[in-house]
Amino acid sequence: MLRDSHPAIVDRVVHAKSLHVLGAGMKEGRPAHQAIHDLDDRGWRLVPVHPNDAGGSILGRPIRQSIENGIHPDVVVFFLAPERAKMAVQRLIVRFDHDNMPLLWFQPGSEHEEVLEMLNEAGILHIVDDCIVRFVKRHHLTAAQSFTQGEWYRQIASPNGDGCSVWSVNPPVMAVQPPHSTLEWCGDLDDLSESQHTVARYIRSLSSEHETLQETALRLAGSNSG
Repeated sequence: MLRDSHPAIVDRVVHAKSLHVLGAGMKEGRPAHQAIHDLDDRGWRLVPVHPNDAGGSILGRPIRQSIENGIHPDVVVFFLAPERAKMAVQRLIVRFDHDNMPLLWFQPGSEHEEVLEMLNEAGILHIVDDCIVRFVKRHHLTAAQSFTQGEWYRQIASPNGDGCSVWSVNPPVMAVQPPHSTLEWCGDLDDLSESQHTVARYIRSLSSEHETLQETALRLAGSNSG
């Protein structure tokens, strides 16, 4: 563990593109939800992750069910109870080797002593005893390369119960409620390009030679209305 003032920490945060915020759901009173608001307009791609609220959105950012295979987060922020944070860290350790491990940021109250001991022994970069929002504001940080949230994508089971799926393209509006029918996948263009989830891979396979992935997604959404 390095202290938050260490140049390596500042550098990792500033040059991060994506901040995955685990525990950020639709409940406005929760610190994880508020963190999306507090970090807004600072240039990072903010990625809320909450399995129960997935398919909804916070400030136009779609809430994901999980960090999917194929996605490589730069910083993972844990707004989770210690046992849930432990399980999340274990999944990340299985997926990423030491050199590719994201910066792990444990919000106060999410720390698990066994996990911290393991991370220290492995020399995996992580932060405890500080809030990422206070850290960013204290150091007056913004992202080195600014990201603008664009449209995002969602596939749900047909509410008619006919076994079909409904693909949609959603503008980055302030808030969208989670779907009433089963969520099959959601994410932004980065997710659609990189995720190894079955739905994302299938959408990519439907892209024609002279068509961007965004155009493919829009075309398929239009076909739903026909």
